[in-house]
Amino acid sequence: MSEIQEILMIRSHEIAIAELNSLSSSRGVYQRNGNILFRTTIQKAIALEQKQLDVAKVKVQQLSD
Repeated sequence: MSEIQEILMIRSHEIAIAELNSLSSSRGVYQRNGNILFRTTIQKAIALEQKQLDVAKVKVQQLSD
């Protein structure tokens, strides 16, 4: 992926985290795993998005070096 695509992915993960944070804690969410959606908690979904965000940031850092 190019650096611009990675930056767009970072922005996408940041938006997903913000949207998840705006939901009430009692609400369930669905998380995509391959082609299947699984019901999970907001906290687990945020943790996964944060992990993906960190990976994308590392990729951008490597591309800019």
